[in-house]
Amino acid sequence: MTATSELDDSFHVFDTTLRDGAQREGINLTVADKLAIARHLDDFGVGFIEGGWPGANPRDTEFFARARQEIDFRHAQLVAFGATRRAGAKASEDPQVKALLESGAEVITLVAKSHDRHVELALRTTLDENLEMIRDTVSFLKEQGRRVFVDCEHFFDGYRANPEYAKAVVRTASEAGADVVILCDTNGGMLPAQIQAVVSTVLADTGARLGIHAQDDTGCAVANTLAAVDAGATHVQCTANGYGERVGNANLFPVVAALELKYGKKVLPDGHLREMTRISHAIAEVVNLTPSTHQPYVGLSAFAHKAGLHASAIKVDPDLYQHIDPELVGNTMRMLVSDMAGRASIELKGKELGIDLGGDRELVGRVVERVKERELQGYTYEAADASFELLLRTEVQGKPLRYFEVESWRAIVEDRPDGSHANEATVKLWAKGERIVATAEGNGPVNALDRALRVGLEKIYPQLAKLELVDYKVRILEGKHGTNSTTRVLISTSDGTGEWSTVGVAENVIAASWQSLEDAYTYGLLRAGVTPAE
Repeated sequence: MTATSELDDSFHVFDTTLRDGAQREGINLTVADKLAIARHLDDFGVGFIEGGWPGANPRDTEFFARARQEIDFRHAQLVAFGATRRAGAKASEDPQVKALLESGAEVITLVAKSHDRHVELALRTTLDENLEMIRDTVSFLKEQGRRVFVDCEHFFDGYRANPEYAKAVVRTASEAGADVVILCDTNGGMLPAQIQAVVSTVLADTGARLGIHAQDDTGCAVANTLAAVDAGATHVQCTANGYGERVGNANLFPVVAALELKYGKKVLPDGHLREMTRISHAIAEVVNLTPSTHQPYVGLSAFAHKAGLHASAIKVDPDLYQHIDPELVGNTMRMLVSDMAGRASIELKGKELGIDLGGDRELVGRVVERVKERELQGYTYEAADASFELLLRTEVQGKPLRYFEVESWRAIVEDRPDGSHANEATVKLWAKGERIVATAEGNGPVNALDRALRVGLEKIYPQLAKLELVDYKVRILEGKHGTNSTTRVLISTSDGTGEWSTVGVAENVIAASWQSLEDAYTYGLLRAGVTPAE
């Protein structure tokens, strides 16, 4: 179904994740994946979604057929991608052009050669015939009632080699009826000042409506896209999270955020910018890639503050160290606790965790010193919020938060003559006045300890049945001591609705793991609302 956007046609946000993004190494999209991503992009409110190349492969052909039946687009128009007709043929008779029409897409993007050497060496035709291929294909598709965009492949390299021919390609496409002619930095080698100069000149010399498509090989794709906008481009092509071939494409999310928040351009429906962080992470889940924690605007660390100096200023006014209010893009400010922390960091973190420190300077100072002392030993609290909260509650209450007392634990690894292995752990605990002895086997000593702890405590605390260890990281902190090095273990645990991280440090990996497991289970019971044992 055709979308009816509340936005005018003066500026386009055009997403190419389903084609360009899918070219990233490690991304392999099924038709179901493409449909899911298309729904997310439509929810975000982009104007156009390029679905792929119908006729070039069965998957893209099936995608267009299913999208017509299964997605009721509210904001975006679905776009089919293809090439101009073959040399020496007619657009009306070209099978590939016919497949574009059969896709049912009302908007079609054609890729055209704009670099003279590519015309002669890749297409193996003349420069004049290339112009005729563009003119014929655009005119034919317009006659069929389609809206046509033209991607000028390798435009900037072609402009550098033969500027008059590159401009002739733009002029030909525009005069044939192309709604927008997109200048593509296909090799990703341009810089912002170069982009701005070329776009300004081409706009003045051709009068065509121009768009920009930037690859990120110099790390400048977002900057290049905005430079093109500064020069007069009114159509930007991007991919979600910057996915794309080689190092990627211009990232949709910082481009859109800049346009809305820095340029004051309305490119999304009202209220949709606040969905940006959620959409970014949802698409990352579909493509099975971990969301980048340091991505601008939407990353977990985008508004995370660690230095004590920053925290002191943020306590007075968050805007002093943040370029926007994170809620505008659906993100949140986070305070990180480390040996760089000052009093303000601790107070703000306590507030974030819902713990009122009551302006107690002595208490806050004690927590600051405790954190610095522990981090000197190898602990890290910026990556282990749950362990920090337990530390903070211990200082506030004057005693540790206890649901169980550990009498002892042990883990045994047995290598057998037949080459098989056995891992067994035994834990001895006290919980609610009851002594518990539990033994379990696992696929490693840490897994065996985890199972033994769970077996022993679930009888007393059935809430622990929901807990699942989802990540486990080990780091050797002092390599100079060889196998006697200090070891840090970070464990991530989930209860199905949330996830938290805990840390342990010891001279061996098993002891460090045990510390982290203790914190993980203690915090899980705290989250579940269980009252600590007396």
